[in-house]
Amino acid sequence: MTTASDTLLDGTHTVLTPEYVEFRFTLAGLYSRFLAWLVDGLIVAALTLTIMLALSVVMMAFPGFGSALLAVVFFLVEWGYSIFLETVWSGRTVGKRVLSLRVIQESGVRIGFYHAALRNLTRPVDRLPLFYLVGGVTALVSGSHQRLGDLLAGTIVVRERRLKVPSALGASGEEGLLADPLFVSRVKRLSTEERELVLSAALRREELRLEARLRLFSALGARLQDALAMEKPAHLSDEKWTLLVAAALLPSNDGASRSRPPRRPTASATSASSR
Repeated sequence: MTTASDTLLDGTHTVLTPEYVEFRFTLAGLYSRFLAWLVDGLIVAALTLTIMLALSVVMMAFPGFGSALLAVVFFLVEWGYSIFLETVWSGRTVGKRVLSLRVIQESGVRIGFYHAALRNLTRPVDRLPLFYLVGGVTALVSGSHQRLGDLLAGTIVVRERRLKVPSALGASGEEGLLADPLFVSRVKRLSTEERELVLSAALRREELRLEARLRLFSALGARLQDALAMEKPAHLSDEKWTLLVAAALLPSNDGASRSRPPRRPTASATSASSR
């Protein structure tokens, strides 16, 4: 769990939703980012060394071609490692996962290939004149600990914290609706952004003030009715309706599977309050 001292040390990034609800993310400090970079650097070095050994025969037989091939392979490993993992692993590399860090957009949603590529291809500039001096200074003076690559890509690096699935999701009391194939199939067709929004609201609803909570679930309830092309049952509140949609997004192979936590949709918000 993120403590108050960690929040003060690392800083926070606030995202205001269209419903005027603030979600605050704990920014990763330079020390934790350095450790994550060190882990990733060791992995990249090991991969590069392995590939060099594998290509040694080619380099000895064809020195010119081997050198060119080595340069291409080095580029692909050096930059492809981070770009590929951050794209397919929701803003994480092995080092970031070990340190519980994640790259997200400034708007609070997950990054895509464009953001991962832009922030990583800018690393040569961040490394100038040596050992990430430009990137480190930029991160120190920027408001959200962003190096040049983050500023260009519109990304931030945040800390994650694990959240438990609310008991309401495991025991919804509306098994009839959850067993309805039409309802479940339409829920499964929700966009990635809509899924993240629903799961984030379900996981963090207890952190919201009452006014913000009512406003958020009112907007979500109306949006889900449009997205699912289904009317909300009259006896369900907007919050209960949203929780049912979240429950339908969880693994449903058996009854016990609904009590297991879902994948965290984005980096975790540390707290939320209404303006």
